Amino acid sequence: MHRIASVRVRITLAAVLVVGIALAAGGAWLVRAQRHSLARDVDTAARLRSRDIAATIADGEFPHLLAVPRGDENLVQVVDAHGRVVAASANLRGESRISTLDPGPSGYAARSEVQIAQGDGPFRVVARRVATSKGAYTIYVAGTLERVDESTSSLIRLLALGLPALLVLVGVITWVVTGRALRPVEAMRREVEEIGAKDLHRRVPEPGTEDEIGRLARTMNAMLGRLEDATERQRRFVADASHELRSPLTGIRAQVEVDLAHPEQANWQATERDVLDDTVRLQRLVEDLLTLATADASALDASHRDSVDLDEIVLTEARRLRSRTPHRVDTSAVSGAQLVANSDQLVRAVRNLLDNAARHATSTVTVALHESECDAVLSVADDGPGIPPDQRERVFERFTRLDGARTRDGGGTGLGLAIAHEVVAFHGGTITIDGNGGGAGVRFTMSLPLTPGPGA
Repeated sequence: MHRIASVRVRITLAAVLVVGIALAAGGAWLVRAQRHSLARDVDTAARLRSRDIAATIADGEFPHLLAVPRGDENLVQVVDAHGRVVAASANLRGESRISTLDPGPSGYAARSEVQIAQGDGPFRVVARRVATSKGAYTIYVAGTLERVDESTSSLIRLLALGLPALLVLVGVITWVVTGRALRPVEAMRREVEEIGAKDLHRRVPEPGTEDEIGRLARTMNAMLGRLEDATERQRRFVADASHELRSPLTGIRAQVEVDLAHPEQANWQATERDVLDDTVRLQRLVEDLLTLATADASALDASHRDSVDLDEIVLTEARRLRSRTPHRVDTSAVSGAQLVANSDQLVRAVRNLLDNAARHATSTVTVALHESECDAVLSVADDGPGIPPDQRERVFERFTRLDGARTRDGGGTGLGLAIAHEVVAFHGGTITIDGNGGGAGVRFTMSLPLTPGPGA
């Protein structure tokens, strides 16, 4: 049953079936056409013979024996108005009337008769009326159809032997060609069957052709590449998340264990403050992880979208930042911008960008916002250490650690920029990073469409 279900078997059976039906229909048409052609030849010969005899007896004189060409198997008789045979060919000498076919008003008629008394049938009989000086007579010419039947039977036997052999040949050729065409697919299937979670670096063999199978192989390899990248990112994410969660928990446990072991030296108020700081950090980290997990599952809330004043969100977050950082927060370049979006998600993205800038700034955080024809463009710049151009895209990866002075400090979770990137991408926008223009720091530019696009 498994073999019958294979594509190779189905294609072969379909080809044999289609060709078999076509050959059967063609064979039937050929047999019918040949029989019709041969019977028409017999009919034509009998008609011509009756016309010749009519010309011979037009003067009313009848030879006792009608001449028949050598090798001609026609039966010829001339019958008078009373049904008496007045002349006949040598092969009908002394025989009775061979047919009762009436020529009718047209003076000519023809029909096929299975059997006549004087010979083995079937026959094609032609009746022709001729008027002479001695009265009206009917000429009968009967041509045998035996050779027509023999020829047709020979053709049928030939087709009965040849068509099955041709069908077998078609089946074999289709089987071989289909097998060669599907051989790369089977090789890909075996390779994919052996690929496990630890073998995503393997790839299926590519046939090197530009047909459907070649494109399938390249598509599968591209899919395996994406799976490998996703699995590697997930592995790094789990490892980094485990480390980030373990660090504050380990600190909390160590402080509590030390204070319990030496209560006389414990400063419980300091311990409580440290535990509270670590707990807040844990809470922030868990919230960030849940946000990213939601984004990975494509479950960000797309239903709650409304008209949002992005400038109000930016100014509100800037005031919040001023109360928590000694740096100057410049919002003089913030102008009005309104778009359709999820306000809660935009608040989180803007807050993460501002917090990241404040964490790395030396003295100033600069915020600018303007509305173009189709987009709202927000830029957040700091004057802290810069980022090499070849590492700028890495800052949007989760738990990324950069070398140099701009590495993530203890105040962040390493997920803020990744969350901002996910939120912007979810809204159909883009976020880029470049230099601040003054030789130090970086500028993050977030561009959001004013109305949701088809991909948002």
